[in-house]
Amino acid sequence: MTRPIAFQGRPGAYSDLACRTAFPGRPTLPCDTFEAAMEALRTGAAGLAMLPCENSLAGRVPDIHHLLPESGLAIVGEHFQRVEHCLLAPRGARMETLKRVHSHAVALGQVRVLIREHGLQAVIEADTAGAAQLVAEWNNPEDAAIASALAAEIYGLDILRRNVEDAAHNTTRFYIMATTPHRPPPETKGVITTFVFRVRNVPAALYKALGGFATNGVNMTKLESYMVDGEFTATQFLCDVDGHPEQPALARALEELAFFSRAVHILGVYPAARRTAPVR
Repeated sequence: MTRPIAFQGRPGAYSDLACRTAFPGRPTLPCDTFEAAMEALRTGAAGLAMLPCENSLAGRVPDIHHLLPESGLAIVGEHFQRVEHCLLAPRGARMETLKRVHSHAVALGQVRVLIREHGLQAVIEADTAGAAQLVAEWNNPEDAAIASALAAEIYGLDILRRNVEDAAHNTTRFYIMATTPHRPPPETKGVITTFVFRVRNVPAALYKALGGFATNGVNMTKLESYMVDGEFTATQFLCDVDGHPEQPALARALEELAFFSRAVHILGVYPAARRTAPVR
């Protein structure tokens, strides 16, 4: 039997939708937290985990950046999921009956035009799928939710409006995680290497650490920084680069990086996913 894909959230969440889109027919496993999704993978309750890392509107998902380096897991793929917000309501409700709309704070911030044009009261809930579940339980024609079409199907709600998001390019990038690396062969084209490293906050530290990528012609598509252990004197960086670490150019760049930095840790080497909206 195929083990499920773990995700953070309730059934019908956008992470759930991402799992079903990337792996049609494979069961999904909802988890309360990112840590719980990772633990489900480590214990064998799940075969993979789908974890969001960044959104084209909201930016990065900070918890993931802190959790990944110590997780003991490997990134084996990526998936881009268009976020298509739907206005969900109990059967029989109409636009004219609505007074309140419930959803996660980020989702509500992405449908401001809808809220303003219809004079709705925005009510923050823990997540989008949870909001849909609450609206279904209340069965009140005055309450609606912003969530996915999958949530409408799971909780038996009508879709009054589709694609109500203010920005059509709203896309979330996900890391697909496994307990062991699934590195493609070195000659594979279209490969991404994701890694973290640390430098001290001293003059030119980052410049020196990254110089090898420029001199070796390695394209860096993502570079994000965050403090480690609450210290202002040390910074950790998470990077995506094009290429395989066993290819000569990237191998030389990583060797130079290790000379000028510390704690270089490759999180995954995996094929780049096709996507319809850029998020990097």
